[in-house]
Amino acid sequence: MNWQESFGKELEKNLSREQFIFNAPMTEHTTFKIGGAADVLIFPSSAQEVATIFKLIEEFKIPCTILGNGSNVLVLDNGIRGAVIKFSDKFFGNIRKDGTKIFACAGAKLKDVSNFAAENNLSGLEFAVGIPGSIGGAVFMNAGAYNGEMKNIVAQVKAVSPAGELKIFSGEDLNLGYRQSIFQSNGYAICEVELNLNLGNFDEIKNTMADFTQKRESKQPLELPSAGSTFKRPKGYFAGTLIDKTGLKGLRVGGAMVSEKHAGFVVNVGNATAADVLNLIEEVKRRVREVHGVTLTPEVRIIGE
Repeated sequence: MNWQESFGKELEKNLSREQFIFNAPMTEHTTFKIGGAADVLIFPSSAQEVATIFKLIEEFKIPCTILGNGSNVLVLDNGIRGAVIKFSDKFFGNIRKDGTKIFACAGAKLKDVSNFAAENNLSGLEFAVGIPGSIGGAVFMNAGAYNGEMKNIVAQVKAVSPAGELKIFSGEDLNLGYRQSIFQSNGYAICEVELNLNLGNFDEIKNTMADFTQKRESKQPLELPSAGSTFKRPKGYFAGTLIDKTGLKGLRVGGAMVSEKHAGFVVNVGNATAADVLNLIEEVKRRVREVHGVTLTPEVRIIGE
């Protein structure tokens, strides 16, 4: 019996059969629609299940990768070995409120949490309405837009350690900086996020969100698969502007292309491979460095093999 069969038998004791998929094509589970298969893809529905999964992963000595909504990642063409824990809104997306606080499970989509806040006259999350990720992923990356960022509103986070222990982190513990958090190095899985918001005016909140949505839709290539912004913002510059000024809009490698709508995005224009994307990223970096003397750093997490 191979490890997958034995591992599957153990998972069946703790999860429903629809909560895990063997040899799962990551093209179906990432916004880029790119990547080979994961050995096993698991959808937990509670912190307790996450702890159980971590303990099994330790017992079987297999590698583990944690994913949110599958945005902001590029899965390589040979897929991901071991287990991928994916926090999805279907299994782990509950959102509730208590006064001006919102509690969102890690798989809840950011846009859904943003809309839930608006419906309850709570302000502070308007900036997040168009960010294509989960709330867990948003904390992991300290997502931000339009002068707002997660750092300003996260009160605390419930997370599970690789040893299967629940820990509560305060907002100050998270080391939230530009596209960074403590979770990028400590291996914990974010399970629930508590947000501190302010009472606001429903119409004003909705108008702000509509304005941000209109700006995003008019400027970003939302009609094509991508991982979101491809590069981090270099100090003193905007990555998209540098790439545009270098004349790289529309540059293609295989099925990957620098968006003609917004140069800061690499888009999948048809069966792009991860190799296409990586080669295109390297070419963009090379040309921008040559013309402007600025070295771009990818914002997209590259995972798998």
